[in-house]
This record gives sequence, C-alpha cells and structure tokens, in this order.
Amino acid sequence: MIERGDTLLAARGLTDARDRLVTADEALAELQYACGGSVPGVLAVPELLDLVRQARTMGLRLAREFSAHDGEEMITGFARIHPVPESEGGGCEVLVENWQRHPGALAAAGEFAEQFDAIDRASAEASGRLDPRQRVQFVSAGAPDARALEQAVATEPGRVWTDYVTLEDLAHRQPMHWRLLDGVCCRIPGSERRWRVRLLPVGTVSTAPAGFEWLLVPDEPLADVGEQPDADDAEGIAGQSRMIGNALTPILRQPIARIIANAETIRARLAGPLREEYTEYAGTIAAAGQHLSVMLDDLADLEVVEAPGFRTAREKVDLVDAARRAAGILGVRAQARDIALELPGEGTTCLATAEFRRVLQILINLVGNAIAYSPAESRIEVRVHDVHEGRVAVSVADEGPGVTEEQAERIFDKFERLGRDNDGGSGLGLYISRRLARAMGGDLTVSSGESGGAVFRLDLPAHGTDQTA
Repeated sequence: MIERGDTLLAARGLTDARDRLVTADEALAELQYACGGSVPGVLAVPELLDLVRQARTMGLRLAREFSAHDGEEMITGFARIHPVPESEGGGCEVLVENWQRHPGALAAAGEFAEQFDAIDRASAEASGRLDPRQRVQFVSAGAPDARALEQAVATEPGRVWTDYVTLEDLAHRQPMHWRLLDGVCCRIPGSERRWRVRLLPVGTVSTAPAGFEWLLVPDEPLADVGEQPDADDAEGIAGQSRMIGNALTPILRQPIARIIANAETIRARLAGPLREEYTEYAGTIAAAGQHLSVMLDDLADLEVVEAPGFRTAREKVDLVDAARRAAGILGVRAQARDIALELPGEGTTCLATAEFRRVLQILINLVGNAIAYSPAESRIEVRVHDVHEGRVAVSVADEGPGVTEEQAERIFDKFERLGRDNDGGSGLGLYISRRLARAMGGDLTVSSGESGGAVFRLDLPAHGTDQTA
C-alpha cells in the first residue's frame, strides 16, 4: 500500500475461487468491513464483486474505473482485476490504483434527493419505521402481496429488517451502514414482485439518525388476479413485452447512476482543481446520464401500459393532495425559473377512484412539461373540477406557446415531440400518461387556454360512483 498526500496510489487484495476476499491492504480491508464483510469473507463491495465475478468466469483481465462508498465518503479509483489460473487456486488479484476519498461527493450526488424521496414515499406499497440499529418497530402493508411481511413482523417483532426479506446481488453481514443498503433490491415473503428498499433517516444525518423510514417500492404494479392473461400468452408477455423492465432496467440502472455520480463529482471539483470548460463537459455528461435514466424509466413504463391485461388499482385518491405533492416535488425547478405555481386552496378536496401513484406520475409529467415550456417569470395554474355524470378532473394550465389544433391531434402519439429536438424528452411521457388515465377509467386531453398557453386536463371517475375501467 503506497500513499502520496491524500491519495493512495494503490490498494491490493486477493480473492479465492468463491469470490472471498482472503487478503487485503488496509484501505481495501476497511472498505470491506464498512460494507458489512470480513477478511476472509465474501467480497462485500458490490462494485468490486461484479468485476471479480466477470474476470473469474470469463478468464479475462479487466480494467475499469471504480467508484463505491463506505457509508460516509465516496471512493474512486481505477480497478485492475487479474484472474488467477485454476491450477494456482483460482480467484483474482485485485489492484485499485489512484484510490481517492471524496468527503462531499454523496451530498453532490444527492442534489435531487428530496424529490426522489417524495416520489418513493408516494409509490411505496409497504412502509414502516426502524430504530437506529435498523430493527423493525412496525410495518404497514398497503398491497395484498405485502401482508405476509406484515404478519412476519407481527409474529417476530424487533429483528433487523434484513431478516424479513431476501436481498438480491448483495454480499452482506449486519450491521451495515444504512447508506449501503438504501436502494437495494429484495424479495419479500408472499410476493412474486421485485421490491426496492429505501431507508430515509429521521433526525440529524451528520451524526447518527434517530431511526429510519422504511419504504418498500415495487418495480411493477400488482397484477389483477381476476384478469390474468391466458396461459398461451404468458410466455410472450414475460419474454417480450417486459424485456426492458425485467432484464435491461436492473442491469443498466446501476452503471447509469455511477456515470451521473462521477460526472457530478467532477463538475463540483471534488476530485481536485479543474479548468472551467471541463467542469462544463462533466455537467453535460451528468445531464445526458439523467436523460438516459429517464428514457430507461419511460421505456419500462411503456412496456407496462402496453402489456396485455394491464390494470391499475382502484382506490380513493384526493386530486388536491396529488396536485400538491406533484408541485412540491417540482417546486425547486419552478423557482429556478421564477415560475409561480398556483394550487388548489388549503382544506379543499376532490375525490376520484384511481391509483394514487399513477395519478401522481401523470401530474408530475404535466407540471414538469408546463415548467419546461413556460417562459420565465410566468404562472402555472393547477385546478380541480367537479364534473357532471360522476366525473372529477384536475387541470394544468401554463402561459407557454400553447398547441395548435393539428398539434393537439398528435401530441399524445408515441414518440411525438412536436419538433422539439433538444429538450431532453423521450416523446413518451404524454402517451404513457394518457394510457394510464384510460386504464383508470378516465382520459387525458389538451386544449388552448383563454389567454394562450396549453391546458391539460385529467378526467377520472368520482369516488363513490360505479365506474368500470
């Protein structure tokens, strides 16, 4: 282990044929312990474990940029993985060059964390509270296939939450730092769906959280048991229409997140002094990574809404609450352009029968589009409407350029961007939003405002009426 200033020139380790870290320099050993592993023990650093498995199974030397975090700081370097011949025991030699620690990188990468947290809170179908040692205090299941988890906690309360679920692709040993577990994927008892875990600290994060919000967010909606596709169609649905959501999304999400985090680290000059034009390049890379991430999510959603037999949940949804949540998530973006968001008044309600997270998804898309295409220092008005014949609605009106009659006919088409080539959109948001609206027994339309601009209107069945989707 050779050091120069604050940079470690190289850290070394050796794994065996079962991907166990059997020897390690001090820095690599410390990272291994911080990630919940031991020496010797299965390599617990996910980023290094992926590389070691690839090199060992393919029998090829690999050299990759490397980034990880130990719960407190971001660590970067250049990893070289050299497989050892089976005649010499198998395994791999691990060499990480230019090992650097970046104390502020986690904060830089989390610029939009509050927005993502709000979306995950709204999308979680099971939630609970953990104590400072990650032991479950209670859990509440909002989805039928999460009730077995709720029952397991009630039967044996007070255990660490990882005892109740099965983590995917993570070599771990509790206790682990909560940052290393935030965002991991798991399986829960009684559910065939894949779930993403969020741990949101309660109290002061800079010292030790007083506990955690425990959120379980499913990767896909719960299938309607009464509307299952025919057996002859099942293979086609699983193997074709969900290829991106089930196969590509989990594989691509982590490297895209690394690209964004590393670019943000460079842009913020956390790795050292850098010329201004290079920080701008890094900002462009981060923006492109965000765009790619959004595209991936849109394509996964597209598969869901176009799958045969797609259904949404039917629950009571307050459109006022959903509108306020969408505006809260996008408030910072509006403030950056001095755009005023006018929302329904406090104490008002407008109840629909729909699926809350899908309504929120639609409203985030509508308000986000309004912010993107409105002039600075303008106004966006979000209103709710009681409609005759058992319908209610929420509308989003902006002061932008509006849409022509010809554009209004095409704006909900798949991949339609109305000639906008540089806005970073996928052309899928409005198409998916309309499909979701119609799946909930409603509709999504657009018209011109009285004084210009565009007005998007989401109509849904009023709560308490007998509507069928």
